[in-house]
Amino acid sequence: MTTKPSSHLLIITGASSGIGASMAQAAANDGAIVATMSRRPGPGEHLATDLADPAAWPAAGRWIADQIADAVDRGAERVSFVHNAGVLDPIGFAGEIDPESYQRNVLLNAASGQVLGSAFLAAMSEVQIPGALVMVSSGAGKNPFLGWSSYCAAKAAVDMWVRVAGLEQAERDSGVVVLSVGPGVVDTAMQEKIRSSETDAFPDVERFRQMHGAARLASPDDVGAKYWALCQRDDLEQGAVVDISSFDA
Repeated sequence: MTTKPSSHLLIITGASSGIGASMAQAAANDGAIVATMSRRPGPGEHLATDLADPAAWPAAGRWIADQIADAVDRGAERVSFVHNAGVLDPIGFAGEIDPESYQRNVLLNAASGQVLGSAFLAAMSEVQIPGALVMVSSGAGKNPFLGWSSYCAAKAAVDMWVRVAGLEQAERDSGVVVLSVGPGVVDTAMQEKIRSSETDAFPDVERFRQMHGAARLASPDDVGAKYWALCQRDDLEQGAVVDISSFDA
């Protein structure tokens, strides 16, 4: 059983391309209200912001609350927030890469989701309607990759945040389900960046080149549609850390 798409607000970070853009398109095609935030222009009601900058987080949190309040006034009966924004750069061994880029990676991938997720939960507690908070995770949060220290650590942190926040929402008998969902290996610009890496910086690069050569990468449109479909489900497990392949499109 699912909710009516026309009564659903979907907020997405990092929706200017790739999985986020495909997710936004799938939701819009179903008549959902779509709001997005990213540095580059994005679909729907858009907030231009740099989520790697902590100074931007308070305004982003207020914007999320405003989108929710406005959507509820317009008749929305469900709200989902998908934190998809992320960056792999800089690829390279810790201590051997640009420190400023490394700091931006840590702030965007590990910290911004926790801060914005908390802001979303606070805003949802004011309107008392059901919804979902979905963090886009990665197998890198469970398996170490040489050259991805900050990215791997960030995804592991996000998974644990989801587990704890999910338990907390269950304790409060909240209507918001918190979960972390990995997309698998998807044919995005991030994957192009991975395949262009030098072996010295990323020793596993050949594995990813072989996957691409064997056409083993999923389509962003297919994966985006699956994320949108799961946002509409009412049988999600609170605090789950899963892969998108666990869900039917």
